Amino acid sequence: QLQLAESGGGLVQVGGSLRLSCAASGSSLEYYATGWFRQISGKEREGVSCIGRRGTGVNYADSVKGRFTISRDNAKNTVYLQMDSLKPEDTATYYCATVDFCGSNVPKTRGQGTQVTVSS
Repeated sequence: QLQLAESGGGLVQVGGSLRLSCAASGSSLEYYATGWFRQISGKEREGVSCIGRRGTGVNYADSVKGRFTISRDNAKNTVYLQMDSLKPEDTATYYCATVDFCGSNVPKTRGQGTQVTVSS
């Protein structure tokens, strides 16, 4: 059974960078389109970015375009989210999840999440 585990979150200053990793176990992540989502307590989940099974079909939320880059390494069974030029409004719990297709905002199998805090 597929399991996902995020890492790479932390505290960073405005303008800084973080790289999140989503490592899969139990099955191969290459069979799934995979997205990053973020959640702020009391607010709706936001789809941040998504990448197709072969690394194509990438999309981004308008709020992160030009600052975040999603990628995947199927040999390592891992999807990444490079986050640059971070802003306080990027503060959230980030989690990765498989999706039926990029464009779907419905996470299927998801990880526990990793906290990202951007201080001003």
